[in-house]
Amino acid sequence: MTTALTLFAANQPQLPEDVGKAGPLGLLLIVVLLVAVVFLGRSMGRHLKRVPRSFDPADQVPDTPAELIDVPARDPGEDLLDTLRRAPLAIEPPRRPDDGGTPPRA
Repeated sequence: MTTALTLFAANQPQLPEDVGKAGPLGLLLIVVLLVAVVFLGRSMGRHLKRVPRSFDPADQVPDTPAELIDVPARDPGEDLLDTLRRAPLAIEPPRRPDDGGTPPRA
């Protein structure tokens, strides 16, 4: 039985020794990727140091002297009312001739 297995194994095509093993090109690729990750991490750290701790307007410095002047406070919803006042009127549906209005134009 062992001689049959030995003869059967001898007839199988043999693969070279380096098949399935990592080569120097794979090592080089891993090293390049690690160096890129280190540089990207350092760059992100520098950018994060520039980000303010809070984005609240009270913490920010005004850009122009006009922003230093306190604007009188408006009532809540007043901006919405101004927008609605400036908006065009709603489009009315066409009137029927029996409503007493003028017929719709085609």
